[in-house]
Amino acid sequence: MATATKGGGREPAAPAATAEAGPRRNARRRRGSGAPYVLLAPAVLLLLAFLLLPVGYAGWLSLRANRVTGGGLLGRREEGFVGFENYASALTNRDLWDAMRRMAAYGLVVVPIMFSLALVFALLLDVPRVRLRSTARVIIFLPYAVPGVIASLLWGFIYMPKVSPIDRVFEWLGTTPPDFLGSGSVLFSVANVAIWGGTGFNMLILYTALRSIPLELYDAARIDGCGELRIAWHVKIPMLVPALGLTMIFALIAMIQVYNEPQALSSLTTAISSTWVPMMKIYVDAFVLNNVYAAAATSIMLALLTLAVSLGVLSLVNRKANGGGTR
Repeated sequence: MATATKGGGREPAAPAATAEAGPRRNARRRRGSGAPYVLLAPAVLLLLAFLLLPVGYAGWLSLRANRVTGGGLLGRREEGFVGFENYASALTNRDLWDAMRRMAAYGLVVVPIMFSLALVFALLLDVPRVRLRSTARVIIFLPYAVPGVIASLLWGFIYMPKVSPIDRVFEWLGTTPPDFLGSGSVLFSVANVAIWGGTGFNMLILYTALRSIPLELYDAARIDGCGELRIAWHVKIPMLVPALGLTMIFALIAMIQVYNEPQALSSLTTAISSTWVPMMKIYVDAFVLNNVYAAAATSIMLALLTLAVSLGVLSLVNRKANGGGTR
């Protein structure tokens, strides 16, 4: 349908043009709807290849074992399904429970100290007019850039008797230097390496979260007469609850998966056994005893423990955030 114009010409009606543009617009929208899936495909493939498939394969191995068939000298070992026997064997293994207790003691030292230091450093760096802020941030973060094995070896030489510069200080003072690698103190020596290396990473997360808090909240608190300490306690820390939960999860996961520090220091002392922590026990089962089935079962149990701890911390953080929002 067309309408006449003053010049005698005709022009198409507007409703017809709009009706034709609608289907074309919908078609373009449908053609472009696959873009998110294309962009997500690499991440999904990496997740499948390096997480889901290995975990699934470990779960499959944990339900199997080698069994001797045929009997006598002609017997041969064949892999077969054994159900949950590997899990039952792991749960009754004394070495694993000893390793779990040492891991828990290690965590009781590392997590609170590293968590507290990261929070204190982040709050100090966020104070207005602090000097050398960038330099201090780099210095605190720098130990995290050192690989765990190298850091453990560096600290190992500091701990070693007759080599440690700390021993020279104690000898100069006329006192007996402590045995950092002895059975009574090696736990704290291992924990010190982890604290030294992990504090900067957690500090950076908390400091980044602090920089995202609106400055108007600080200005309002200062108008009300609050000093920096009260602002930190009543404004900054409550606003950091999600970031604190994230750093707590990272710290607990690092505690469960600790391996580099004790493994590197085990070559310098007899106080660290080959099954000192669960990850070392898994390594011995898989690559020394050649029992990949027991190692897979223990790995699955540690993965489930990690998942349970992470979900527990997330639940506490969400409950705290929701409770804080309703007051």
